[in-house]
Amino acid sequence: MTQKVDTLLTNAIVLTMDGKMNQYDPGAVAVKDDVIVAVGPEAEIIKEYSATETIDCGGKVLMPGLVNAHTHVPMTLLRGLEDDLRLDVWLMGYMLPVEREFVTPEFVRLGTLLACAEQIRSGVTTFNDMYFFEDDIAQATADAGMRAVCGQSIMKYPAPDAASFEVSLAYAREFIKKWKGHPLIIPAIAPHAPYSTTPEILRACADIAKEFDVPLHIHISETAFEVETMRNEQGMPVVPYVKKQGVLEAKVIAAHCVHVDIGEIRTLKHANAGVAHNPSSNLKLASGFAPVQKMLENGLNVGIGTDGPASNNDLDMFEEVRLASFVAKASSNDPTVVPAATALLMATRMGAQALHMGDITGSLEPGKRADLIVVDTSPVHNSPRFRRNPNNAYAQLVYASKSTDVTDVMVNGKWLMRAHELLTLNEADLLKQAGEVAQKIDAFLTEREQSVLSKLIALGGSMEQESFEVQVKVKVTEPDQLVQEMKRTEIKIDAYKHYHQYDEYYMFEDPSQGRLRFREDNLINEKGDVENVRSRLTLLGQQREDEIGHDVLLSRSRFLAPAVHTSRFYREYFKPIQVILVEKDRLRWRINYKETEFFVNLDHMKQPDMRHFLEIKSRTWSRKDADLKAGLVKELLNLLGVGDAEVVTQDYIEILTS
Repeated sequence: MTQKVDTLLTNAIVLTMDGKMNQYDPGAVAVKDDVIVAVGPEAEIIKEYSATETIDCGGKVLMPGLVNAHTHVPMTLLRGLEDDLRLDVWLMGYMLPVEREFVTPEFVRLGTLLACAEQIRSGVTTFNDMYFFEDDIAQATADAGMRAVCGQSIMKYPAPDAASFEVSLAYAREFIKKWKGHPLIIPAIAPHAPYSTTPEILRACADIAKEFDVPLHIHISETAFEVETMRNEQGMPVVPYVKKQGVLEAKVIAAHCVHVDIGEIRTLKHANAGVAHNPSSNLKLASGFAPVQKMLENGLNVGIGTDGPASNNDLDMFEEVRLASFVAKASSNDPTVVPAATALLMATRMGAQALHMGDITGSLEPGKRADLIVVDTSPVHNSPRFRRNPNNAYAQLVYASKSTDVTDVMVNGKWLMRAHELLTLNEADLLKQAGEVAQKIDAFLTEREQSVLSKLIALGGSMEQESFEVQVKVKVTEPDQLVQEMKRTEIKIDAYKHYHQYDEYYMFEDPSQGRLRFREDNLINEKGDVENVRSRLTLLGQQREDEIGHDVLLSRSRFLAPAVHTSRFYREYFKPIQVILVEKDRLRWRINYKETEFFVNLDHMKQPDMRHFLEIKSRTWSRKDADLKAGLVKELLNLLGVGDAEVVTQDYIEILTS
């Protein structure tokens, strides 16, 4: 007597992707509820099982659904927003400002449903996500019927769903508690990357991951710049750094791992971490070639991911699997590495193992969830088929098949697509809504691009300095004598510092935009060594506001922002028509003269060589206060012995460009 099941799939080329890489042609698969009951030769399965529904696969390939090991699915709504940029410019200059403006629960839900439609059509049954409002992403994914690891992002910066990382951590904890044990969703915590978090954040995330026994999803060593910065700032590579913070004690999913050495690979293997390899994204952003072959040789579980659809720009896993094989061959100069069977294994069983869910999906085996796809290998681009070599079935799928060849998709025993028709999603409605969102983002960026100030504000952290500043600048011929005069009893010195300053002035075609200054301040200690380095941006107005007397100026307000990126980033982001470099040595005093605070700068202009200048400045808030301070400035000039010195009514950059 036969055993009753729900679905029987017959007349298929069954690629199990199990531990023995078993194939059955013709083969069959029996499914009951959400579980695979049996897999094997068609004759045996038909003899032992009867079904409510029997489906003839027509000689197509029946295989496990593909596992997208790393993505940010709501970013379908940012696809094609800004391309052909370096990763830091793309991320910090465009993605994050747009996300701060637009990302809401409604945004991520729409983007997720759109991504699910795309992934189902391309044979993906499971994906690993990292983004904001992950609770809404999880719900949308479950509604679409897909399986996913959903990681709540944690960063040290304010995020669309949290004003601080403490709020993100609290959100993540509640999110994990809500979804733990769901049949489709595995909740996770996702500290974005070492460079966008802090040791405190990383340790807290690892503790939560261990407490709830959930994965920890993180970007690791994606760019050479990231690795170099980590070495310079922490004195170690990225993997040892995250290990030091306890991250590797959790079930880690490490995305990218482009720039890791053999020691780091072994460390990841020892920690049983999974790696998500993203060939398209790494190629498009010129991040480099991950040492996939070395990872595989050392026993690491390496999955394949698309990355977000804004940096790829699609969720086509067939394309990723093919590229994974090609990139490994090209970067090693060895056509035998990462053969088709291995590449497909990385996108199925090994990919599931990299996500720490190999016990439930990734291969067609009794007891695992019924996550499977049917692929037509008969189209002209994939014909004919050679049967002599069993590896040909894998080669057909990896080197010739396309995502459009997927005809049917089942997840957890339920059909999500039959004969190319989506069953759980309204594709036309999703596309219409996505178009409306794109129009709003276009309008936002168009307005922003018209102003240097708005681009500066978009980076975050900008602030307007006090309204006005009284200042005077004079040429100095005897700087050593002036330093001695600063010791006069009439002058109370509250603070003294020595800086070496490197300034880059960005000039723009429209003078009304002002000038943007990127400054690197090197604080010099008493021994003459650099003690600290600080960088910041200052947007300066082109014109002075007013003149007080004939030599004291009242300057326009300025906008300041922390400079957390390299000067190269800001050059590419702001696109100045000219960059002028200024290098100077600055002695700076904060003084009190007649109960009034002033800042005194003695500058030695080294590049270009313009000798020495003295600046006296004081912040002000009214015209009456400015007039009073202007008089005190003149008194100070006389006290310092430079009352008759040549007055300069221009900034250094104005002197250079006049």
